[in-house]
Amino acid sequence: MALQGQKTKSDYLNWDTMKSLVLKLERDGNYKYALLIGVGSYVGLRVSDLLQLTFTHVLNKDHFIIIEKKTKKERRVDINPELKELVERLYSKIQPSSDNELMFVNKFGKKAISVQHINWTLKQICLKYSIKGQYSSHFMRKTLGRRIWEVNNCSEKALLLLSELFGHSS
Repeated sequence: MALQGQKTKSDYLNWDTMKSLVLKLERDGNYKYALLIGVGSYVGLRVSDLLQLTFTHVLNKDHFIIIEKKTKKERRVDINPELKELVERLYSKIQPSSDNELMFVNKFGKKAISVQHINWTLKQICLKYSIKGQYSSHFMRKTLGRRIWEVNNCSEKALLLLSELFGHSS
């Protein structure tokens, strides 16, 4: 496991592999990580921003607004229909005590899961499901980036979309 603040390398998952992994996690009752990987891969937020989400941000919504922790910029995040269906399905299985509860709470139910714990758990998930590569919490953002790049035929348009989506200045 990487130390806090240490740079780590992370691969991306092929889009179909990501969707398959989410379904396997759901099938096996690991709803929290199915939701984390699904939401993270569909919206491309940094893990620090994912961890501040509540169900009221995403449940029955077409978009939500978030202030990004790293950049302090306001960002509008659209929720695509596939993600909306996934969130509703997993919400009914997780059954949080309140919609204002953080989506990704630790085992004590008070704070968000730590990034270190997420990275450790992702490595365990990859071992369990025989997913080759190096994966950290950043893989979800990279997975969305690769998906947009491929869907737009690796074009300049794709680079502009990615720059806008990820809030990159150059």
